[in-house]
Amino acid sequence: MTRPFWKRKKLAEMSPEEWESLCDGCGRCCLVKLEDEDTGEILTTSVVCALYDTACGGCSDYADRHVHMPDCILLTPENVGTIPWLPATCAYRLLHEGKDLPPWHPLRSGDPDTVREAGISILDEVISEAGVEIEDLPAYIREWPDMGPPQEPETREAEGKSKK
Repeated sequence: MTRPFWKRKKLAEMSPEEWESLCDGCGRCCLVKLEDEDTGEILTTSVVCALYDTACGGCSDYADRHVHMPDCILLTPENVGTIPWLPATCAYRLLHEGKDLPPWHPLRSGDPDTVREAGISILDEVISEAGVEIEDLPAYIREWPDMGPPQEPETREAEGKSKK
């Protein structure tokens, strides 16, 4: 059996289709983030980019998002490791760090709904920035679970034995 492409290829070796398929559609990169001027800490809100479709999820104009939202970050194999606010669950970040995709990722589960079932999706938990004044953004600061991928049972068992 052939290993899946994300286990065989480095991020920079992936085709555009493979690269795009890594996105699980969680929407967390579309959340409005604020930076604390004193500490540099990145604070995430429950406010999402105006292009995010709050009814269905995903970008309403993905192909031209950078035209409408110039501050939208274009993820590349070169910059994935430099973006500190990528969630621990982000496939691009996980693969960059040498980790595998979590079991709920659509490429592993075969079902895009597993992202929502796992509690990773922001759908139904956000409001559009189109209806929020910039000075009101701090009122929407929220802690999102930034959990890493669930460990496989063998890994948990092995770790338990090594800690004893």
